[in-house]
Amino acid sequence: MDNLSLQKQDIEELRSEIAKLRAALYTKEQQLQDLEQLHAQQSGNDPDSAVVQQEHEEKAEVHTHLTNDDIARFSRQLILPGFGVQGQLKLKNSAVLIVGMGGLGCPAAQYLAAAGCGRLGLVDYDIVERNNFHRQTLHSEKKEGMSKVDSARIALLELNSSCQIKCHTRLLNSLNAFSVLRAYDVILDCSDNVPTRYLLNDACVMLGKPLVSGSALKMDGQLTVYNYGADGPCYRCIYPVPPPPEAVTNCGDGGVLGAITGTIGALQALEAIKVIVGLGEVLAGRLLIYDGFSNLFRNIKIRSKRPNCHICSAEPLIRDLIDYELFCGMHATDKDNPLQLLEPEQRLNVFEYQELQSAPHLLLDVRQPAEFEICQLPSAVNMPLAEILDDSYVKRFSSQLESKEFPIVVLCRRGNDSQIAVQHMRNRYPDHSIRDVIGGLHAWSNKVDNGFPIY
Repeated sequence: MDNLSLQKQDIEELRSEIAKLRAALYTKEQQLQDLEQLHAQQSGNDPDSAVVQQEHEEKAEVHTHLTNDDIARFSRQLILPGFGVQGQLKLKNSAVLIVGMGGLGCPAAQYLAAAGCGRLGLVDYDIVERNNFHRQTLHSEKKEGMSKVDSARIALLELNSSCQIKCHTRLLNSLNAFSVLRAYDVILDCSDNVPTRYLLNDACVMLGKPLVSGSALKMDGQLTVYNYGADGPCYRCIYPVPPPPEAVTNCGDGGVLGAITGTIGALQALEAIKVIVGLGEVLAGRLLIYDGFSNLFRNIKIRSKRPNCHICSAEPLIRDLIDYELFCGMHATDKDNPLQLLEPEQRLNVFEYQELQSAPHLLLDVRQPAEFEICQLPSAVNMPLAEILDDSYVKRFSSQLESKEFPIVVLCRRGNDSQIAVQHMRNRYPDHSIRDVIGGLHAWSNKVDNGFPIY
């Protein structure tokens, strides 16, 4: 390797190390904030209460007219029938909270700020990374390693300097959700993870806030509005219990096209504006489904409010916010969320596999072909997880399966799908040596081969 390549590698390693240190710092700051808040609540002196009170006082200063700049800036929507000056004033006096400044939150925030929303709250615990740029349009290369809310705030103020923007650099949980949500009129769920969906739903029901919920994965998107109007259902009305963790795929695992998140995020902003202004038909009790492959929208009716819903019924069973990570069995983040499906003896760490490489074995890579094309380990054979689960591997690798002395190693991107595959294969071949690699290719890149490409 030449000196230039070594220098580039050193630069990338330093960037990665700085990003990790910043992320660790933000995490520690969040933990400190939560502990201070818990202590304040227990002592009856909650500092967030003063902040919320101040925000409500600020909100009491209602704008009663539009400035000349407002009229010039928003002229194209002012002339819309049913919108007009009163609609613009409602937007100017509104406060919207956007939870998640990623692929959905960025376009939603852009269009709300551009439309003249008076106050925006931005919630995100994460920092800007290179894999964000293709879809998270408020962030840029120069802001890599910066907190996402600070990055977004800079970009939004360049778009509309009169918009008041409050940053909440934190991971929402049952301790801090009420103090954050209280000051806002409409909540946008742009988090795209299950525990946060339940947390926001329950908090919005208890506080009487409408919740505009969007999601995007691969080439598909969905959108609806929960807890709106007398008959509008909440998230628990549709999904009383969370799905099993292994059934949940986020965009980090399944992929997503940036234009899909842009489409859904912009539509979330539209629904928020309609709720605030009282314009058109709000997407409550209906689910919008977007198929990007065929560029088709479908609008389906979903059930109305469930009479026995645990949170929004007349006699709810849930009266306080709970531990949503425990309830859902997964973390409230789209970062690596390792499953624990196998016993320790059924798994190999990357160093153990490195030693095994020179011995006869079968390495099955259960990622999708498009991912396998990006990068693969030597001698790896691509066998997607779906083909493992439908037993296509049995005929293809019959000779290796018949020989109990021939070990099989299963590999994936992060060590989750490989566990599912091993669990399925061992049910059929309990006496065969079938193990997976802990942490998958991410662990291989981080611990064994720093030059191995990661995505």
